Amino acid sequence: MTVAVHIFALLFIGFGGFLAWRWPKVIFVHVFFAAWGVLVNVFPWPCPLTAAENYFRHQQGLGDLPGGFNAYYLYDTVFPRSSLPVVVVIAMATVIISYIGAYQRWRHRHHDGDAPAHRVSMG
Repeated sequence: MTVAVHIFALLFIGFGGFLAWRWPKVIFVHVFFAAWGVLVNVFPWPCPLTAAENYFRHQQGLGDLPGGFNAYYLYDTVFPRSSLPVVVVIAMATVIISYIGAYQRWRHRHHDGDAPAHRVSMG
């Protein structure tokens, strides 16, 4: 179950910004998730989902995930470890594109909200 939650969190980190195109307030949750994802991968900060998975692994008599969640489940399984720099660039571009789109939709909604409620036709 923790693996599924972890995968969902990773998908949300990558693609959650697109949900803000439809539901703008999601962006605040996504910014938190995206920042957390960067921090736990760039700095030696523990991920609470990895800690939870390790806890349940210990309950089954297994040790910690070797190298962490990404190394154990993703690298050389979903994509080759050697392509990690390309994957990082694609992931960052995806998040940036989602934020640009969310901003554009927010701006469009704001400008539409400033328009008069009733338009008068002269013809």
